[in-house]
Amino acid sequence: MTDRSPKVGKVPPHIFDRLIFKHTGRDDEAVLVGPRHGVDFGVIEIGDKALVFTTDPVFIVPEYGWERSAWFAVHILASDGAVSGIKPRFMTIDLNLPMDMTDEALETVWTTMHEECKKLGISIVCGHTGRYAGCNYPMVGGATVIGVGDKDKYVTPEMARPGDQVIITKGPAIEATGIFSVSFPDRLIEAYGEELAKRAQDFFWKMTVVKDALTAASVGVREGGVTSMHDATECGVWGGLYEVASASKVGMRVYQERIIVPDEVRKVCDLFGIDPFTSISEGTLILTVVPEKTKDVLSVLAEEGIKASVVGEALPENQGRRIVLPDGEETELVHPITDPFWEAFFKAIKERGG
Repeated sequence: MTDRSPKVGKVPPHIFDRLIFKHTGRDDEAVLVGPRHGVDFGVIEIGDKALVFTTDPVFIVPEYGWERSAWFAVHILASDGAVSGIKPRFMTIDLNLPMDMTDEALETVWTTMHEECKKLGISIVCGHTGRYAGCNYPMVGGATVIGVGDKDKYVTPEMARPGDQVIITKGPAIEATGIFSVSFPDRLIEAYGEELAKRAQDFFWKMTVVKDALTAASVGVREGGVTSMHDATECGVWGGLYEVASASKVGMRVYQERIIVPDEVRKVCDLFGIDPFTSISEGTLILTVVPEKTKDVLSVLAEEGIKASVVGEALPENQGRRIVLPDGEETELVHPITDPFWEAFFKAIKERGG
């Protein structure tokens, strides 16, 4: 018997296809990119400009610390817009706060968000703020980020083409490493010592692709450089690569050993028993780039201190999607069924007695 009970998280693709995608209000020729799988933003045209919109929950986790959590909330939102190649410029925000959030905590969260928006060049233009019974962490509202650019200066995960080179920044499991490290520092210290634990905690501040995406796009987009960008979030690098290949209807060959895997990532993933390549990784940018611009993209990323490597190439769709393992064996690139992070995270909380 099929289990039809609702699951935590995004609705499955078949519900999106049957319900959401078919009911999106009035059709309008100004909509250049509407709701679709694997694309985290929409695009409309106003005159000769493209407006890029992305909407997400405001995600606040007190256990991270108010400053960390507020920083992350801004970058989750901004990252989804930045992967279009258009710089985020405006934000609207709705805060539906828990009754037990103090004025002091709110002040820290809001001033941190304000300062981070200033650094990113984002103006907050309107919103709503209130406390309500039934509201709880981590989803304490929602926000929309808007970017403005030329109509031929954005990319989507549907624009990769056969022959494009595939680049990955920072490596896998960036988010898993950052969250585990700040949530369970004692376990890391006990296993690996204080120095590595501190380095792993610093990965929290890598959980963003705003700089990665805008830096890469500065070389050029479409025929002039970057053809697609995607943030590897749920189900990690393998999930993100599959989503790009699927959205663009291309094949792909990826070499696992070419993907940068920092020592901190390996050790944290080993400690908590998860596969880094299928684990949540906000902060890992997947790009496809025309071959003649690959060196330029790697160069500008390096100038900004962002580690990146060419890990494979896009192929005609009929050539399939494959991962070449370190021993030379090949396996099919498929979307992971589940992200191992969540089970491991809640298991660690239970073991801690939290």
